[in-house]
Amino acid sequence: MTDTPTSLAVALEYEQPRVPRVTAIGRGELARRIVELANAEGIPVSHKPELAAALSRMQLDQEIPVELYRVVAEVLAFFMRVAGKTR
Repeated sequence: MTDTPTSLAVALEYEQPRVPRVTAIGRGELARRIVELANAEGIPVSHKPELAAALSRMQLDQEIPVELYRVVAEVLAFFMRVAGKTR
């Protein structure tokens, strides 16, 4: 499979004060559909293949591991800035 932005997609859910967790993992057509649904719902999408690959090894509903806190926090902070929820 070629490495395109939609060849792998991982969805996260984050509700403070909990740890973000993986809610969907898809490859190929399923990945394209995950991104399509996110876009339709106005959910921000980040294109970070290395992060998606690391998160894709997790189980659904699993909280992200400590090793990924920093990079996921950076993505979430960017999304919050875009949404106007932080400076």
